[in-house]
Amino acid sequence: MKDVLLITPPFTQLNTPYPATAYLKGFLNTLGQASFQMDLGIEVILTLFSRQGLTDLFDYAVESQPELTENDERILSLRSVYEQTIDDVISFLQGNNATLARQIVTEQFLPEASRFSQLDELDWAFGSMGNQDRGKHLATLYLEDLSDFIVSCIDPHFGFSRYAERLGRSANSFDELYDALQADHTYIDHLTLKILDERLAAIPPRLICFSVPFPGNLYSAFRCANFIKQHYPEVKLAMGGGFANTELRQITDPRIFEFFDFITLDDGELPIELLIAHVCGSEPVASPTFKRTFVCEDGKVVYKNDSKRADYKQLQVGTPDYTDLLLRQYISVIELANPMHSLWSDGRWNKLTMAHGCYWGKCTFCDISLDYIKLYEPVAAKTLVDRMEQMIAQTGERGFHFVDEAAPPALMREVALEILKRKLTVTWWTNIRFEKNFTQDLCRLLKASGCIAVSGGLEVASDRLLQLIDKGVTVAQVAQVTRHFTEAGIMVHAYLMYGYPTQTEQETVDSLEMVRQMFELGILQSGFWHQFALTAHSPVGLDPEAFGVIPEVKPVSFAHNDIAFTDRVGTDHERFSFGLKKSLFNFMHGLCFDFPLQEWFDFKIPYTTIPPNYIERAILNASRAEIKPHAKVVWLGTEPIVEEVVKRKKGKQQRQLLLIFHTRRDSFDITLEARRGEWLIRMLDQAASDEGPSMSFQALKDDFEAEFSGFDTFWESGPVRDLREQGLILV
Repeated sequence: MKDVLLITPPFTQLNTPYPATAYLKGFLNTLGQASFQMDLGIEVILTLFSRQGLTDLFDYAVESQPELTENDERILSLRSVYEQTIDDVISFLQGNNATLARQIVTEQFLPEASRFSQLDELDWAFGSMGNQDRGKHLATLYLEDLSDFIVSCIDPHFGFSRYAERLGRSANSFDELYDALQADHTYIDHLTLKILDERLAAIPPRLICFSVPFPGNLYSAFRCANFIKQHYPEVKLAMGGGFANTELRQITDPRIFEFFDFITLDDGELPIELLIAHVCGSEPVASPTFKRTFVCEDGKVVYKNDSKRADYKQLQVGTPDYTDLLLRQYISVIELANPMHSLWSDGRWNKLTMAHGCYWGKCTFCDISLDYIKLYEPVAAKTLVDRMEQMIAQTGERGFHFVDEAAPPALMREVALEILKRKLTVTWWTNIRFEKNFTQDLCRLLKASGCIAVSGGLEVASDRLLQLIDKGVTVAQVAQVTRHFTEAGIMVHAYLMYGYPTQTEQETVDSLEMVRQMFELGILQSGFWHQFALTAHSPVGLDPEAFGVIPEVKPVSFAHNDIAFTDRVGTDHERFSFGLKKSLFNFMHGLCFDFPLQEWFDFKIPYTTIPPNYIERAILNASRAEIKPHAKVVWLGTEPIVEEVVKRKKGKQQRQLLLIFHTRRDSFDITLEARRGEWLIRMLDQAASDEGPSMSFQALKDDFEAEFSGFDTFWESGPVRDLREQGLILV
């Protein structure tokens, strides 16, 4: 009997499950505790975007008689075409019926409304896209047209990756959300609760745990909880997840507990174990203990953290378990505007974490006072790759998104080596800091192991502000690191920030110029500008005076994270938003690098103070990475074909070895004196061992010098340089 039901409420992603419930289910497996999980969001989407779903939707729109825009009228008039095509389009986006792409790309199969108007502007982007990707993009526009219709005529709260998000944002008081929950059910509510009711009837649980990662999941979580309280009053309800961990740390409003019995904070493993013992145990616990859990007693909100047990180590939490989720029914869509967003939404990724928390943990805009960032604990590389293999066996998917705050370079190296040692074919990407340890060689190793992309915070591309942020990097260093990734064939996405406290207009313009140069040189491929947000748990939020910020203090009884504020410098950052984003859109697609920066803004801006070749100089002047004696020697190439060559010089015969190496695309060769060639073959064999590289650079040098002299000269010789370019790396 499965007493525990884990739910992700609508909506998160279309293409892959949000991983929180899979993490918890994997942990509960280690306790022998049966559980069931569901992504309620994808189930609602699949019900809504089906032939019957659209028929019901259009009927409802006709009956409710909303005021229609011209675009709404067009979609409604084409309802029969939408109803006829929707099941086939969804099947295609689920990875089935691949031949449908050839119909879709004719642009005579799908009904087209306002979203398709952008096609004329984006036709140039299809040059490198095959039928499948182009078909996916056109099908994405088709779904977005339907989404626009739903927002306009049916439910203004709707969104593919969020629902009623505004009600969860900066909701210091519970009043607005509470009032919304007293109102009649929305169209989406009816669909959601019908699916939930069917599941509860089939699998009657005793404890239901809602994982709420974002503000856009909050309303639905409460709406579902309210339904369960009314129709299944014997079931206990708990809420946790990213939103609760960040926003619900200061709750005092007892009305919250009309919906939930428990709200837990931070790592969920031990809190949920104690809740299960309390709710589902064979005998009631007289005095239950809790871990970081809010409850309501005698009409007052009480925080209980009386368990003396320590939280579980990452080694103990088990492998995420995706059982019960509709893995084959997620929808893969394609955006063109942003390569990283496209990666995020296209394909189904297994989610894993290399390390709990952030190894840097200093950035002043970040919530580093909270445990999920503050408490850093890496997972051993062998354990991580074991979990990868288990998830491949369970899901059949070989793509991995490591959802770290910032993946540690040393651990990334060990994971990459372990992947190569096991000869696994996987594809993976993650979030990083652009720190100097990402050398050219390390980036090449990561690529060889299957890494295809990284994202990292360039933030405000200004050394003064990066220092104030305590990012631990400079613009020049970021340029050097992004070059290393790019040359290795790994896509780089930069998170960009404007509006940081004390930032001036001049610094915003200079930051844009830095970004322009990086895209023009091709060392950035993707980016996204966001305006600085003051959060309660960041160093700026905890000590605003030190950063020249005046917060707008409000009483808090519910959510508390984003804080409105005034920057003493007085720069109007909001007006830069459109120009920054428009310029970035063009830079990402290789356009308009020669435009004056003024071109992007409809108000006068200062001239940039950044020299036009600043980033180029930073790359060219990069100091050569110092070789560390303990660095591992790794050979990523193949075993050479060896031919003996005899040369005559001054009447003497000299035996040489010609080593021919075949790469995946071509071949190259080097020639060495025979004894040195034999030594090199032996060393390459060790550096490419199936047991993993065991030789350090110092050991390599010592071994060479035991037979020959002049190691430094040998290491800088042409043949070794050729090998270094083709896969002899030090990491």
